[in-house]
Order: sequence, then C-alpha cells, then structure tokens
Amino acid sequence: MTTLTKGAKAPEFAGLNQSGELISLDAFRGKKVILYFYPKDNTPGCTAESCNLNDNYRMWLSKGYEVIGVSPDSVASHKKFADKFQFGFNLIADTEKEILQAYGVWAEKSMYGKKYMGVVRTTFVISEDGIIEEIFDKVDTKNHTDQLTKVLDIK
Repeated sequence: MTTLTKGAKAPEFAGLNQSGELISLDAFRGKKVILYFYPKDNTPGCTAESCNLNDNYRMWLSKGYEVIGVSPDSVASHKKFADKFQFGFNLIADTEKEILQAYGVWAEKSMYGKKYMGVVRTTFVISEDGIIEEIFDKVDTKNHTDQLTKVLDIK
C-alpha cells in the first residue's frame, strides 16, 4: 500500500500516453490533478472507473481538475482502451512500474490464497502546486466521481 500521505509532495513522473506523447505531472502545474491508478485496461472494474471519470470529464475540467489514469499496460493497449470508450483524458503506460512504485501502489496482493504483485487501485488528488490533497484507497469504481465530489466538497 501507499506510504504517501495527505500534505506530502506528489512524486514527479513522466510517461507515454495512449498517443505516444510524453506526459508529466509538471506539465499540469497550476491545475488540480485526479491521478488514478488501475490494474488493467478493458477489465470490468477498471472500465467502470475510467468510464465514470470520463462521463464527468467536462465537469472536472470546469472545476479546474485534470484527470490522468496510470496502469502497467502498454501504449498500444491504452490506445485501444481509450479509443473504444472515447476517453478525453490521458492514460499513461507505466510498463516499467516506475510511477506505480513511486506512488506506492505496486504491492503484494492475494487472490484465492496465491500471492502476487499488482496494482492497488488508488486515486490521488493533487493540488495546483503538487501537494497531495486526498488519497482514495477504497475506490467505488462505478461511482468514483460521486465519491470524489463528496470528499472534495464539489457541487
């Protein structure tokens, strides 16, 4: 699980998005960022979470937020996923798991008694000056926007 806490400086990162463009946290300085980490493209929970954020993307932009998704999938996988659901935001391919590790979301998990390394679904809300404002480690994939807006007190 993550060792980052509210009030900490968000780790800088850079990675390729679904279009092969280099995206960095620094490029969004001056905007709030909803940075969500998810396990795998085109799986039920990850699709529900991503579609929920995308369905509300215009609202997020109007409130000064940018949305960025990160998973260990490839640029090609992200492109198919983003094209299929017409996502308006960046999906970063972290195939080397550097961003996942920097944010503490690449961790040991367990399923049916077997232990394995994987992505712990987590969302970080980062302020305009790069400070972590909120951390969501129990994500409601189908209603993630509602979950975020309640805690962030966004109308």
